[in-house]
Amino acid sequence: MQTELLLAGALVLLIGLVHSVLGEVLIFRRMRRGGLIPTMGEPLLRERHVRIIWASWHLPSILGWAFGVLLISIAAAAGEPVAPALVVRVLAVSLAVGSALVLVATKGRHPGWLGLLAAAALAWLGQPAV
Repeated sequence: MQTELLLAGALVLLIGLVHSVLGEVLIFRRMRRGGLIPTMGEPLLRERHVRIIWASWHLPSILGWAFGVLLISIAAAAGEPVAPALVVRVLAVSLAVGSALVLVATKGRHPGWLGLLAAAALAWLGQPAV
């Protein structure tokens, strides 16, 4: 096992968790009306703006977790090459989760979810044969 890559992967997972949790506690907690997705930002921001900011805040965490999973997978491979299909699957799933996040947060009004979903589908369909 490659200890440095394992630690790097674990660190990226931790950074993503801390990023999302601190954002929730320090920024978005005061912008909620009781629901999961914050909607209060007036007078400076409209609800739709707050929704996409919230989704955009958490998207790097999701993608960072994908990097963490890939680093841990490479570390666990102990010098053997990691299957390209695994790499593509991890990336495709993280793009799909990001798409769902933007879709739900913006009630489908921000087109970013379509782009993320298309990229996820293309990646999944284009994954190398095992």
